Amino acid sequence: MAGVGPPPLRSLEDFLMGSARFAVPDVRDVDRCNNRIINNLLYYQSNYFLSATVFLLIVGYFQPFQLFVGAAVVSLFFLGFVWAAENQAPIRRFRRNHPSASLLVILLASYLLLSVLGGVAVLLFGIAFPILMVLIHASMRLRNLKNKLENKLESIGLKRTPMGLVLEALGQEQEAGS
Repeated sequence: MAGVGPPPLRSLEDFLMGSARFAVPDVRDVDRCNNRIINNLLYYQSNYFLSATVFLLIVGYFQPFQLFVGAAVVSLFFLGFVWAAENQAPIRRFRRNHPSASLLVILLASYLLLSVLGGVAVLLFGIAFPILMVLIHASMRLRNLKNKLENKLESIGLKRTPMGLVLEALGQEQEAGS
C-alpha cells in the first residue's frame, strides 16, 4: 500500500460544468464503453468519493441505524467475496472472467440479506443511488487529454490510487489506462 495516494479533487468546471463534455456511450462497442468507464472512475475518483460521502451523510442524518447496518452488510459481503476469490481457484477464475457478474452477485446477496433485516430502503437509496450516479457520470463523460495522461501514469505504475486498487481487486487492472 506504500505509494498509494488519492488524486486531486477535479474542479467543478471539469467535473460537471462548462468544459465537461458528455455523450451517450456506443453500447455496440462494449470494450470502448468499458474503457471510458474505467478511465473516468480512475480520473474522477476523488470527486466521486466526495459526492457519495455527502449523499451518505445526508441519508445517515435521517436514517443512521439503517445506514450503518446496510454499510456493514455490504462491506462484509464484499470482503467475503474478495477473500473467497483469492483463496478459491474457481471463484478467482469467475471473478477474472466475469467482473460485472461478480459485482452483481455481491450487490444481490447484500440486497437479499438487507431485505431480511429491513434495511432495503437505505441500501437502495443510500448506497446504490450514489453508485448509480457515479456509473452514469463515468459512462457519459468524454475523456480529455489530462484524463488520458493521468490514466496512463496509473496504468504503468508511476501513480497508485485507491480506485486503481479497487479495480485491480475486481479484475479490471488490465483494461485501465488503455
